[in-house]
Amino acid sequence: MSDLTLNQAIDAIYASLANNNDELDAHIAALKQVLAREGLTEATFEPAKLAQGNRQGRKIMQAYFKKRGVTVAFAA
Repeated sequence: MSDLTLNQAIDAIYASLANNNDELDAHIAALKQVLAREGLTEATFEPAKLAQGNRQGRKIMQAYFKKRGVTVAFAA
């Protein structure tokens, strides 16, 4: 998974969220590796692509990812 780009890792998470969180933890781990490799500190997601793009859904996502070591931001 080390050849994964940031956009591919984020797209895999969108797909996982759409598929009832299938293999979400594995995709988060891959995203964490990509962020570390590229020297980034956070991943940016688009709320419109999330199953629950409302405030509550975004906060739940941020908390879940934070527990796994990934900081999440949302595009405006």
